[in-house]
Amino acid sequence: MKKQFTHINAQGNPSMVNVGKKTPTHRTARAQSIVEVDDAIMDLLENDEIHTKKGPVFQTAIIAGIMAAKKTGELIPLCHPIGMDNCAIDIHINDKKQIVINCTASVFAKTGIEMEALTGASLAALTIYDMCKAFSHNITIKATKLMEKTGGKKDFKRT
Repeated sequence: MKKQFTHINAQGNPSMVNVGKKTPTHRTARAQSIVEVDDAIMDLLENDEIHTKKGPVFQTAIIAGIMAAKKTGELIPLCHPIGMDNCAIDIHINDKKQIVINCTASVFAKTGIEMEALTGASLAALTIYDMCKAFSHNITIKATKLMEKTGGKKDFKRT
């Protein structure tokens, strides 16, 4: 059987996936975004959290990411609005001098939580860009990807 896009109906039109007959399960997802900044910004981040007129960079990005994850159903067409049970964002600098954002979300529901995790990680990355651009525009949001998910039809883990 040939795989089909899930959000296209038989007539080829956009369609919300009907989850009415699915059984709720516990679902988790972790998404990651990588942000690269120039040395001037990295020096500020490594020595002490950058405090801007908008607030401390990482803490503000965490709040923005969680708020975005909660609004995923409003932001992405055809995405089911779900009430998350939890959403946590961790931001750290790795050994390659990259800012790593991990967003982990969970829910007990009929549909997945990976879009919420991806949205949270993405918005946290965009917030870091917004807050650091006064120092330099040499900022790259390099990658946003699903790292793992559990629950639903099948689990996934990026290797």
